[in-house]
Amino acid sequence: MSGRLAVVGIGPGSPEQLTRAAAEELAAAEVVVGYRAYLDQLPDSLAPGRREASSLGEERERARRAVNEAAAGARVALVSSGDAGIYGMASLAIDEAAALGEAAPPVVVVPGVTAASAAGALLGAPLAVDFACLSLSDLLIPRAELLARVEALAAVDIVLVLYNPASRSRREPWEAAVSALQHHRSAGTPVAAVRRAYREGQEVELSEVGRLGALEVDMETVVFVGSSRTRRQGSWLYTLRDEAPQ
Repeated sequence: MSGRLAVVGIGPGSPEQLTRAAAEELAAAEVVVGYRAYLDQLPDSLAPGRREASSLGEERERARRAVNEAAAGARVALVSSGDAGIYGMASLAIDEAAALGEAAPPVVVVPGVTAASAAGALLGAPLAVDFACLSLSDLLIPRAELLARVEALAAVDIVLVLYNPASRSRREPWEAAVSALQHHRSAGTPVAAVRRAYREGQEVELSEVGRLGALEVDMETVVFVGSSRTRRQGSWLYTLRDEAPQ
């Protein structure tokens, strides 16, 4: 069998949120490559192939390993949480494959349920109108560039989804986001923090922009900041398409 690389989005982490196409790729893979914590979410029955786990921060090396295994003739699955094309491994895998030129193996990207849509479903329908996603991690981009994006998006009347808001050692981007949002948006604008959506330990907290800084956030949290069209009704958060902004 000739080699082939599938870059697979495994969704938020529970097998129930795994697409059928993703499950088929994982079942057929001879080698499964991924960040150790993501591989741990996959039961052996779903991904029986040989596993090659790596650590956070080794994304480029992980992509290169997966491409090289496929180029050598193996059927490989390179996994990402959520969707592989959204803050995932797909772009690096394609870049590594392109570097091989004619020797590159076939590459397919298998979509998955990304954190914004998974967490959004738990809240109701906060993403029913235009929205923007922004990762607050500055591991791969300069912090000054990240903070400029935070300021620009805070000023736009659009629902904002914040990935990777803070870690134990990285709080400045989150604090900058809180400051910018409280400057540009009304204090009563609905917000929500969803942690570990569809996984053990799932938590949902509803609040508002005026109390945004009090939310407990970490790398497993997704934060939603509403627009002037976003409403809260009990435990639901939803954004209307057919009503004038408040």
